[in-house]
Amino acid sequence: MQAADLPLVSVVVPVYNDPKGIEDTLSALTRQSYPGDKIEIIAVDNGSTDRTRDIIRRFAAEHDTVELVVEDDAQGSYAARNAGIAASSGDVLAFVDADMYMDEDWLEQAVDAARDAAYVGCNVELVVDGPETLAAEFDSRTAFPIERYVRQQRYAPTCCLLVRREVIDAVGDFDARLVSGGDSEFGVRVAEAGYEQAFAADATLYHPVRDSFAALIRKELRIGRGLCQRQEFYPERFGRPGLPPRPSGVKSADDEGDERSVSAPKRALFEALSVTMTAVRALGYYREYARYLGGNARR
Repeated sequence: MQAADLPLVSVVVPVYNDPKGIEDTLSALTRQSYPGDKIEIIAVDNGSTDRTRDIIRRFAAEHDTVELVVEDDAQGSYAARNAGIAASSGDVLAFVDADMYMDEDWLEQAVDAARDAAYVGCNVELVVDGPETLAAEFDSRTAFPIERYVRQQRYAPTCCLLVRREVIDAVGDFDARLVSGGDSEFGVRVAEAGYEQAFAADATLYHPVRDSFAALIRKELRIGRGLCQRQEFYPERFGRPGLPPRPSGVKSADDEGDERSVSAPKRALFEALSVTMTAVRALGYYREYARYLGGNARR
């Protein structure tokens, strides 16, 4: 495709209190081989209290393609992404997370895949960029199975998603009420509207692993809350609150495609950790379910 025929792409990056992460992501995005006059990079600061906003301002001063958008009224990644959508003008919107990075041809590859599908999930590889802790090794055992998500569950995570503008115009923004699971709710909405969904195997992003168990626990609690909220707001799609959906995406030492060897004792440890993380996710679910019951009881 000739440069003149390429679509304008708006890359939306929500961020909260992560100066190093947003610096890494903006550094990679401003080195993309995609034509500079066909890309706008919208970094949405979601109420940061540290140097994050200053980092974005520096990039915006150095690069015409970078813009700072502030979302201080509503806390949450989906609210931040919606603010980025409102500020964007691209024919295609790409969503990545602050702390991710990518090769220089990532956007070229992703946009090429978006020619044949209105909704595209990119490949994601987990990498250990920091301390090689047990938590980091556990987290890295499972790469993001994006292709499986797209084919079987009809969504791609918002850390690796391209969507044509026409899709958002038709189905609406992300649901900012959700603390987690807004990517799957949006993806199912897109699929039900009849849009083609695809996986771009050659468009790879790199996501640092979580290297502490505290970070893993916070993530699983948030996912559990989101699972219950999806049922509260969309019972016709996800079932009524009270029984968590079948677990998916929880780490396992035997995930398909992971060819690294692991000793029997460590495998047993990882399996125990997998069960523990599933229980943590259930705890998050039932905490949110208790809030749901309390809210209904007061009506």
